[in-house]
Amino acid sequence: MRRLIITEKPSVGQSIAKVLGISKKRKGYIENDEYIVSWCIGHLIGLAEPENYGEEYKNWNKLPIIPSQWNYVVKTSTGEQFSILKKLMNDIDVSEVICATDAGREGELIFRHVYAMAGCTKKIKRLWISSLEDSAIKKGFENLKDGDYYENLYQSALCRERADWLVGINATRFFTTLYNSDKALSIGRVQTPTLAMLVKRDSDIQNFVKEKYFSLEMNCGEFFAYTDKITSEEEAKILFKNCKIGRAKVIDIVKEKKKISPPKLYDLTTLQRDANRIFGFTAQQTLESAQRLYDSKLLTYPRTDSQYLTEDMEDTTRDVIEILKSITDFTKDTNYNANIKLVMNNKKVSDHHAIIPTVSIVSANLSELMDTDKKTLYLTAARLLTATAEENTYENTVVTLKCNDIVFKTKGKTVINKGYRQIDDNFFDFIMYKPEKSTEKDLPSVQIGNEYNITSKIVEHYTQPPKPYTEDTLLSSMERAGNSSYDTDDVERKGLGTPATRAGIIETVISRGYAERKNRQLIPTEKGKKLIECVPEKLKSAKLTAEWENRLVLIAKGKSNSEEFINDIINFVKEIVSDNKPLTEDISVFSNREVIGRCPRCGSDVYEGKLNFYCSNKDCNFALWKKNYFFQMKKKELTKQVAKKLLSDGKVHFKDLYSEKTGKTYAADVLFDDTGTYVNFKLNFEKKG
Repeated sequence: MRRLIITEKPSVGQSIAKVLGISKKRKGYIENDEYIVSWCIGHLIGLAEPENYGEEYKNWNKLPIIPSQWNYVVKTSTGEQFSILKKLMNDIDVSEVICATDAGREGELIFRHVYAMAGCTKKIKRLWISSLEDSAIKKGFENLKDGDYYENLYQSALCRERADWLVGINATRFFTTLYNSDKALSIGRVQTPTLAMLVKRDSDIQNFVKEKYFSLEMNCGEFFAYTDKITSEEEAKILFKNCKIGRAKVIDIVKEKKKISPPKLYDLTTLQRDANRIFGFTAQQTLESAQRLYDSKLLTYPRTDSQYLTEDMEDTTRDVIEILKSITDFTKDTNYNANIKLVMNNKKVSDHHAIIPTVSIVSANLSELMDTDKKTLYLTAARLLTATAEENTYENTVVTLKCNDIVFKTKGKTVINKGYRQIDDNFFDFIMYKPEKSTEKDLPSVQIGNEYNITSKIVEHYTQPPKPYTEDTLLSSMERAGNSSYDTDDVERKGLGTPATRAGIIETVISRGYAERKNRQLIPTEKGKKLIECVPEKLKSAKLTAEWENRLVLIAKGKSNSEEFINDIINFVKEIVSDNKPLTEDISVFSNREVIGRCPRCGSDVYEGKLNFYCSNKDCNFALWKKNYFFQMKKKELTKQVAKKLLSDGKVHFKDLYSEKTGKTYAADVLFDDTGTYVNFKLNFEKKG
């Protein structure tokens, strides 16, 4: 009997096979006498389209679509590999199946769908690792867990998948038909609140009204000092008269020593944010780069929301740090002595620990890496060093002066120990990146009672509008969505999406034409703005979507009920589609179709279709068919111009209608007569003079 190992990707399967000494290659799998290793190639199986549940769902007005039993289909592109897996899973020579897909919610879902679709009932074991290093794989196989241990994670994944389907399919179809859109209006459980954030920021910028304010700037020769904000120009002028030229005296000096702790290690979101800010990478580029590095055994598992390591990793982490010190100059000019305890915290590690390089980096030829991957790897290397370095300590000095009873202040900063900031500086020099410099400067030696000859001037300032989102700031906002209403210590997680899905959400919003990249900024398009204008608040609520995400995490931990979650989603969908009133008077806002006329039955717009001119009201069955017996007999076509005349005037005049009886043509008006059930046409002949 043999054990079947199923991975998510062929490359991972090959890595595991190498470690376990499995070398006989077959089509779609590798084997030996003890193991068979095969793979899924990502998502082999997905939820069926609505039409799979009945022919009636080809009609987009048939809503809501709430499957009583969920149907799944094998993707055409991966059907061959599924057939291989199905055969292997049901082979009598296979005693048990080991799930070795990516150790996370989606990896669990990929495996379970294949397992169920193949009709497999064999015992499941789970491989759960955070690195593809040989030692991690060996240790993982020594600590396999029963598949039942991850049942709650699977239920969470199912809920996420089905919730996205229910909201996406129903809302997309509902709003597409409600607004008579030429193309599907893509609505998503996470996508739409994310777009709403972009639209709100753009609106805040467009509607921003700048306000002028003032301050007095005093030149003391060796330094400058300033008054507090002055809102009135008249007040500024009065104060200026009193200290245009004169003497100022130091009346107070406050010095305060401050410390800034080293940054935390990277989770996926903070890695994506820094990669965008420093290198201009998109979130998707960073995710793909980190995944390639993981597959190459150079980085730990990237799809994590943890910024700490487990305490049993101390020795391994120390080894990695020593390697980084030997292959980089990031710790030069420092008294660096790694304090690994700073990044160890079992309680703050969820499914996976923070992202760090692996010891395999010592033997890797980094020059062969793609530029993106090299930069991502160096970024994680520098973060591991800074996170375990000393605090940055400095002294803040605030000097208060008076000139004719007018108070001025100046601030200075003196670095005592750069600490981790020196490693940052070394790294930035290495990648040739220039961060924004602090405006605070060192002050000369100043004592209370010192006096200075001064000159002053009025300085005008303007309030600044908020800045457009970048992927850095949008990821931050997505991560924090919903936090303002809750004590975040009392919830598992708030936010839009997960670290693993946020990049895909941003790409979806852009690919569907709702937003675009302009340099590093994310700007909503007119189409995106219109969509947000036309959907109800509940569909674009970041708070509600964040609550759902938190419930999914609780389901994965066995702390919340999956059936209750889906029932709440179903009720939410029913509420959405029950309200059939457009939120804008212009219901054709997403349509480029020409309005032919008004429907004689309900007054709605009439559009041209392939076969007819039809009423836009889906509850109305009025139509003028282009091929109809009356016009064919008269050897005429019911064209767009003819339809317009019929709808506007009730008649249209023809000079050459054909008579079957005489074979000749004649002039007459064709009258339009709608009975409410049928459309009839009649002739009205011209009167002879």
